[in-house]
Amino acid sequence: MTSSETQPVAPSPTKRLEDEGEIAADYLEELLDIADLDGDIEIDVENDRAAVEIVAEAPGALKHLAGSHGEVLEALQELTRLAVQTRTGERSRLMLDVAGYRAARRAELVTLAESAIAAVRESGQEVALDPLNAFERKVVHDQVAAAGLSSDSRGVEPERYVVVLPA
Repeated sequence: MTSSETQPVAPSPTKRLEDEGEIAADYLEELLDIADLDGDIEIDVENDRAAVEIVAEAPGALKHLAGSHGEVLEALQELTRLAVQTRTGERSRLMLDVAGYRAARRAELVTLAESAIAAVRESGQEVALDPLNAFERKVVHDQVAAAGLSSDSRGVEPERYVVVLPA
């Protein structure tokens, strides 16, 4: 290699995640157009992953894109991840939110985790929660760890659940 030649430079991790967000935004904008839905796409990088949110001016306008228990949001997230993987050739850990559903659910899960933590501390016995999806289990595990306790996931999808353990 001569001094005038340079090796290609790999994009920074942040740039790669921003690119994932852009690909996801393009995919979601097409989907919104096909479904004749109004929504804006916001892109960010949070916790070493691309974060994309579909937002609407009218409250509740996109509620059906989340589903009653987030099941539509989970499916939409998987489709979006597949669209990104098709373009990049790499698996995406992109996190999708619709109209603040995940943010609101996160707050509910923090409250749920705090109640379980209090019950474990009071009784000294483990507390099992109802089945949760992977995102929800991660929120609970993080809250339990921050409180100085440990937790475990048990069961098989879609019935996988968190058990909060005594110290």
